[in-house]
Amino acid sequence: MFYAVKQAQPPNKLSHTRNEPMTEQMTGAQALVRALEHVGVDTVFGIPGGAILPAYDPLYDSVKVRHVLVRHEQGAGHAAQGYAQATGRVGVCMATSGPGATNLVTPIADAYMDSVPIVAITGQVTSDAIGTDAFQEADISGITMPITKHNFLVTDPADIARTIAEAFHIASTGRPGPVLVDISKDALTNRTTFQWPPVMQLPGYRPVTRPHSKQIREAAKLIAEARRPVLYVGGGVHKAGASAELLAFAELTGIPVVTTLMARGTFPDSHRQHLGMPGMHGSVPAVGALQRADLIVGLGVRFDDRVTGNLDSFAPHAKVVHADIDPAEISKNRHADVPIVGDCKEVITELINAVRNEDRKGDYSEWWRQLDAYRETYPLGYTEFEDGSIAPQYVMQRLSAIVGPDAIFTAGVGQHQMWAAQFIGYENPGSFINSGGAGTMGFALPAAMGAKMGRPEATVWAVDGDGCFQMTNQELATCAIEGVPIKVAIINNGNLGMVRQWQTLFYNQRYSNTNLQTVRRIPDFVKLAEAYGCVGLRCERPEDVDAIIEKAMEINDVPVVIDFVVHEDAMVWPMVAAGTSNDDIKFARDMAPVWDSED
Repeated sequence: MFYAVKQAQPPNKLSHTRNEPMTEQMTGAQALVRALEHVGVDTVFGIPGGAILPAYDPLYDSVKVRHVLVRHEQGAGHAAQGYAQATGRVGVCMATSGPGATNLVTPIADAYMDSVPIVAITGQVTSDAIGTDAFQEADISGITMPITKHNFLVTDPADIARTIAEAFHIASTGRPGPVLVDISKDALTNRTTFQWPPVMQLPGYRPVTRPHSKQIREAAKLIAEARRPVLYVGGGVHKAGASAELLAFAELTGIPVVTTLMARGTFPDSHRQHLGMPGMHGSVPAVGALQRADLIVGLGVRFDDRVTGNLDSFAPHAKVVHADIDPAEISKNRHADVPIVGDCKEVITELINAVRNEDRKGDYSEWWRQLDAYRETYPLGYTEFEDGSIAPQYVMQRLSAIVGPDAIFTAGVGQHQMWAAQFIGYENPGSFINSGGAGTMGFALPAAMGAKMGRPEATVWAVDGDGCFQMTNQELATCAIEGVPIKVAIINNGNLGMVRQWQTLFYNQRYSNTNLQTVRRIPDFVKLAEAYGCVGLRCERPEDVDAIIEKAMEINDVPVVIDFVVHEDAMVWPMVAAGTSNDDIKFARDMAPVWDSED
């Protein structure tokens, strides 16, 4: 069965034989909508405009695809990301040509860095006008070529259905990522024969998912021989749906686990073997474990600079097993002694079997004594302020305790993101959605909207900074009108907080252009929330934090925005200064851990 879009003319042919493709005469725009229906799309985030307008007419008739009218194309792209991350399905955004399409560049780049499966559909000027600098023309396929997994420029309506099928296949298989489909206006208005299913034409696209057995055996051998191993877990484990396999593997081996920013919740925070998040603002035990390891088993990770610090001094004594579905990541930054190309779910499953077949099992008792000493000596902490103002870390702790582990949290980039990663407890995979690789201001609110629309039964909180929030706060209007009751916690320190922290530490407290003037309540976030049809609340004292969070949790029919006014001097610790060695981590200002001497 399929939904028939309203036709200008009766169908030319409609197959009733199970094994024959469905064929029907329609416009390219109708073919686009029909193809979206067939690949299972239920939500599209977008804004109409001249070049894409032909697609919006048949979209008006669809009873399967809900279009969400956002207030800015960047919001559409981030909403598609949030939807994809929360559901595991492909998120979809749509925009017109020129500035509409270029406004999608930031979320496309963000999705590319974080391996998020989205399909961005853009209108283009008519095919005979391409290259003439026509009104609202931009070479969006050329612009986005370096930041998409693949992109298409479609000028023939006969290619639309096949291209949509290929785009969704590419976006969701192998290493997930964004795919752009740019369609000329005449391809949308001209008529074609729609056929489903189409025959995809993807020569050379064959992602490897099954790991090589020899490499698996070599990895198991190194694990048995190691004295100080670490499981370095990244977003690829979550993307592969392998959290259960990871838990089984960790418990089988007894190896300590660190989870990157993109893998928070993939391994439960409360588990005895979890050491926290590694990297620039990671926990001392996680950073110390990687630095002193003799074996790192990297699963779905990039060995990026925010984790490794100065690459030359990263984990100097460690052999490396690196498993990733993207062969381009293997040994890109750190040489892999045992490279494994494959889907993390299959890799971990095979590693479990191989470890069980090993005659020896690693003895990590001395290693755990060392790591437990780090945990006891250098726990996460923060400063409380004598003037009675709120510490932002306290807000995160109370959110974690009151909201609970079944909620979804989103964050943008900056201090609020790090505090959310550090002080909220994540027990479930996919419960923390944030902008990791690109570090995009404005991500949190529209991503929360997309996550809530994909998972309407879930409680969704956007943890945002007062700077990030002002990048995309217009999407509150979308949430209010569309009935998407997200909750927003603004960590309002009156500044571009992370930049100000760097100015404090590295620029002699010369605060150039980081003061947002929110002390003067410009804007007043409570009034702004109310103007957008939401409930606005403000919290300025620690003793009121619980009551205000609980009040927000009781409101489930409209979005809620809480303005948490926090101290401007709160900083994110621990910290490894950019470009320095992880050995130089500070757990507070001018306070460094004392590492054990090497054997």
